[in-house]
Amino acid sequence: MRTVHEMAPRLGVAPTCAALAMPRASYYRNRLPRPAPKPRPASVRALAPEEREQVLAVLHEPRFADQAPAEVYATLLDEDRYLCSERTYYRVLAAHAEVRERRNQLRHPRCAAPELLATGPNQLWSWDITKLLGPTKWTYYYLYVLLDVFSRYAVGWLLAYRESAALASKLIAESCERQRIEPGQLTVHADHGAAMTSKTVAFLMADLGITKTHSRPHVSNDNPYSESQFKTVKSRPDFPDRFGSYEHGRSFCADTLHWYNTEHHHVGLGLFTPHDVHYGLAAAKREQRARVLTDAFARHPRRFPNGAPRPKDVPSAAWINPPKDRARISAGESTMSLKSTDVAFVDPGASSRAESEVGRPETPNLTLERINMTAAQ
Repeated sequence: MRTVHEMAPRLGVAPTCAALAMPRASYYRNRLPRPAPKPRPASVRALAPEEREQVLAVLHEPRFADQAPAEVYATLLDEDRYLCSERTYYRVLAAHAEVRERRNQLRHPRCAAPELLATGPNQLWSWDITKLLGPTKWTYYYLYVLLDVFSRYAVGWLLAYRESAALASKLIAESCERQRIEPGQLTVHADHGAAMTSKTVAFLMADLGITKTHSRPHVSNDNPYSESQFKTVKSRPDFPDRFGSYEHGRSFCADTLHWYNTEHHHVGLGLFTPHDVHYGLAAAKREQRARVLTDAFARHPRRFPNGAPRPKDVPSAAWINPPKDRARISAGESTMSLKSTDVAFVDPGASSRAESEVGRPETPNLTLERINMTAAQ
């Protein structure tokens, strides 16, 4: 409507309304002065002001201070008194802002969904713990996995006999050292598990300069990457119903996570492996795939009615809870415009170049013998 008001003097009302697909009648109706709302007439059955004051005074009596209007109404009837209906008691209390929750209940504030963005490796990690069935009933092994959200690369994992904040702290510290994480570079996201919210882990992250975030209570969707990775691992055809021993579980996790990192072509990564994306090899492999598809198109162009095929693009960003107005974030907008408390943005290729020099695609296994002995105790 404001656009029509601004453009109508220059372009005319009819052309402007036609361009905006708005009826002219709506425009002219909006220009008419709106009449003031008529005051609602008082009901002939309403209490007089003196009577309302009397009702409020009775409700303020000490014996009725903790009573509901229904109790007050019934008590006065037993005393041969009638002041007003039960509903009118509520109206009088509401007029004086005295109607509220009478029970002394804790009211939980509404938690905002964490909105996290990663545009390169080692900017945003998520981690979680899942149970693996042991050899007998009520025996479990606990698999800790640290996952890079951008590349889906498992930067560290640990198999233990129990959940422990100390083991989680050691896993995070050694993973950061292996990935050469600098203070202020990384954000680590997790749910509200006991190990995730422990003071031991919180103090460690503060010492390492890591920003930590948590999911909303009872909302599993806030940690989707770790949950999806666990589902992929547990959906493998060779995943056993139970693990015969701790050594069996550790050997299986080592092989499976190595497969996940170096051989699994991830749909969310444009069918590249997490290792390719994490260490900056995906762009070269995409060019290789493009050449293969170009040769295939040159040999049999009729088999491609939509033109020359193109390989899927390398991902440029990964979100946890993207904002609803994501469309307003243009492709050329600087990521530094987002809140720095959400994700600390750094050069996306810095960690990739550093790790490419090492050239070792092995999945980091942090289940050291001293950790195993600690967990066994």
